[in-house]
Amino acid sequence: MSEVSKSETPLMASFRIKLDGEPIAIATVGQAYRFITRLSTFEWMEFQSLHDEAKAALTAAAENAMLSAQATNALRALFVRAKLL
Repeated sequence: MSEVSKSETPLMASFRIKLDGEPIAIATVGQAYRFITRLSTFEWMEFQSLHDEAKAALTAAAENAMLSAQATNALRALFVRAKLL
């Protein structure tokens, strides 16, 4: 769904990640969706299940802002497991 990447729905927490030495702030569903889909599937292969759950949660939150807490939790689980936080 292309609208997910444009969603301005706020997450319940802001994530600050360093990628290639550059700080990235992720505060909305759209920003998070773009971040986790920008990298190739191969790069997320080790965390495929968590990656799929995060994408599904972000898609749901883009359609219903009440689900932003679940999307935030799914992202946190993915980022912690991938050692980005």
